[in-house]
Amino acid sequence: MRKKLVCVSCPVGCELEVEVHGPGAIEVSGNRCPRGEAYAREEVTDPKRVLMSLVKVVGGERPVVAVRTDRPIPKRLFPQVMGLVRRLCLKAPVKLGQVVALAGDGAQLITTQQVREASPPPGAGASKSG
Repeated sequence: MRKKLVCVSCPVGCELEVEVHGPGAIEVSGNRCPRGEAYAREEVTDPKRVLMSLVKVVGGERPVVAVRTDRPIPKRLFPQVMGLVRRLCLKAPVKLGQVVALAGDGAQLITTQQVREASPPPGAGASKSG
């Protein structure tokens, strides 16, 4: 199998060509530094990405909060982690950087914003005399 990639390990953006001859037999060309070769090998064997999504919030000024993994996780874990995300429901207030769950492969799912508690509607809690 032959694959062309653009390296994202540094600002140079080398155009890489990867040839996979079999398990563990990978040739990389076009890289100008060792990081390019490492990136290409990982990308064809077990690519990783940061997962970003939304989690439900109860009692907050907004119904959801943005979350992400604190580091890239293998793409093969995305379905499992998204299943977890769909089941989560946080109670307001939610803090920025709050750890919500373990996302697999040692990564944590963290919030990327805060959600304050919802303000009571005007007149709520006021007693009427009459």
